[in-house]
Amino acid sequence: MAIQTKAFFIEDRLIGPEEPVFIIAEAGVNHNGDITLAKKLVNVAAEAGADAVKFQTFRAEEVATRIAGLARYQRKPGAGQMKMVDMLKKLELSSDAHHIIWNHAKKHGILPLSSPYSIWSAELLARLNMAAYKIPSGEITNVELLRFIAKQGKPVILSTGMATVDEIESAVRILKAGVGSKLAILHCVSSYHTPYVNANIRAIETLKNRFNLPVGYSDHTMGVEVSVAAVALGACVIEKHITLDRKLPGPDQKVSLMPDEFTRMVGMIRNVSASMGSGVKKPQPVEKEALLLARRSLTAARDIKAGATVRAGDIVLKRPGTGISAGLLDEFVGRKLIRDVRADEQFKFSDFAE
Repeated sequence: MAIQTKAFFIEDRLIGPEEPVFIIAEAGVNHNGDITLAKKLVNVAAEAGADAVKFQTFRAEEVATRIAGLARYQRKPGAGQMKMVDMLKKLELSSDAHHIIWNHAKKHGILPLSSPYSIWSAELLARLNMAAYKIPSGEITNVELLRFIAKQGKPVILSTGMATVDEIESAVRILKAGVGSKLAILHCVSSYHTPYVNANIRAIETLKNRFNLPVGYSDHTMGVEVSVAAVALGACVIEKHITLDRKLPGPDQKVSLMPDEFTRMVGMIRNVSASMGSGVKKPQPVEKEALLLARRSLTAARDIKAGATVRAGDIVLKRPGTGISAGLLDEFVGRKLIRDVRADEQFKFSDFAE
């Protein structure tokens, strides 16, 4: 017998396989270090119907050395050999900026989250009383950070891009020591963008079966269809990048959804999530009328007198299904009538002798 995966709360939202999908609008670094732009991203995420808007909290010098280069997707043509630390420096948000963004998000009814990249950033988010920690894929082997976050006791969402199952197992073990079952795992492929053939969303099932935790999907494919398909596979958290304009500078703009695209995705996810149901195959309440109209009943093929023994040729199967079910035909052939029945009249149980 399968063990039931336990849901857990992030503030007032339950995260689990039987709950509405928790949708995170990944603003990330698409604000380009501009608080005004960050607040606009909060606005469009809230208007789109996302449950949370997520940023990234870091100090560039704590993330990368002076010699670390850029990933191919981060390089601009003709920009020379920019180093990662220089790019990240332009994308930092100060402590004050975090407070402003947090208050703005709460004012607009959307949960503010951020991914910490160091103990310093995790401490900043703790001071903000962040509702849950989102651990980015690149930090899944950062045992110091994992241990610190586990000690906070807050719910955790763990991304697993680039990770093996053994690496996920190790991170889950560290986190569970502090947060127990308040943990969700996101399948992720850390490629910006991720080709459809590499999305591997069947891994969602693998993670569900292996860890017995709520599982979601952090989506870096283009478009919305893979996120929607992930929900059909049982993803209970979806994270997707959002931008105001894909032409803006910044490493993630091109793989992000525009506000109207994100809104459409949210609507599709809500519809698919609502359609999943319990999995029990039985007539649905909305089928009641169809069941009565489309099913057939035992009906008299001709006038039949009381006392007659009903033969197979005396019965036809006709709509509506308000009489004796057509599936009971064999049980009534050979039984004796106790009243007259007219042609095209439905038989009743009380028409037959015991």
